Amino acid sequence: MKTTLLVVGRTVEPYFVTAINEYVQRTRRYLSFDMEVIPELKNTKSISEEVQKEKEGELILKSLQPGDVVVLLDEGGKEMRSIEFANYMEKKMNSVNKRLVFVIGGPYGFSQKVYAAAHEKISLSRMTFSHQMVRLIFVEQLYRAMNILHGGPYHHE
Repeated sequence: MKTTLLVVGRTVEPYFVTAINEYVQRTRRYLSFDMEVIPELKNTKSISEEVQKEKEGELILKSLQPGDVVVLLDEGGKEMRSIEFANYMEKKMNSVNKRLVFVIGGPYGFSQKVYAAAHEKISLSRMTFSHQMVRLIFVEQLYRAMNILHGGPYHHE
């Protein structure tokens, strides 16, 4: 199984880029993992939030492949403790044939078409984080999950 984190817009802050890249590399020791960036829309000041969500949604849907299992990182999704997420990943590793794609949307969330295409939703927290921070939190948690599954010292009960 290949795992992909699909994000809208590039990560700008250098300290986030460094940290995200570190966890991506660590995670690749355990799992085929990539991060794909959909370019952010230009001239968004002149379009409504809803139109922006629709346009970003079209780009997200174009990035998906037949057979992908799509999981949205969404505030309305299921919350899990790290150990539960590790168990979730273990089940996915045993059941997903193609790609497991986690998606972080743009600043206004997902369009209805993206919600319709998704198989599941996961929430990283009830709190609101910047999109750059969500990327870092997710890749750290994915690494933590892989470390838990491989008996590493990264998690203490």
